[in-house]
Amino acid sequence: MKAKFSSSWNGSTQKRKQRKFRINAPLHIKKKLISSNLSKELRKKYGKRSIPLRKADVVKIMRGKFKGKKGKIESIGLKFSKVYVEGIEETKQDGNKFNIPINASNLQIEELNLEDKKRIKSKIQENKPINKPDKTKNNKE
Repeated sequence: MKAKFSSSWNGSTQKRKQRKFRINAPLHIKKKLISSNLSKELRKKYGKRSIPLRKADVVKIMRGKFKGKKGKIESIGLKFSKVYVEGIEETKQDGNKFNIPINASNLQIEELNLEDKKRIKSKIQENKPINKPDKTKNNKE
């Protein structure tokens, strides 16, 4: 296996190659990989199940030590694919506080940051009807 990222990567059933793809991916691709589920209300409103996270989105923690807590996203660490949420912190022995890194898969988006016009336009077009093709064998009418 090559050490660098391959732009012609189509996929693999091997877990080690999937992990390698995610770890060695460039930042513009890693950004798309850091996404979370939308809450039920947002899911109905926007017709999407999940979207990439952005700074200032309000999220709810679904798994781990801080399960059930809500907070605004403070920053996103693309290098290690971690999210830092406001108010989710611990103290060191010397008294300093530090933010806990959280995996994006353990979060649920409660409110979206809609300051960016492109985000609204491209990712979250409201109530866009989904046209699914009819998959019956006898489609001749």
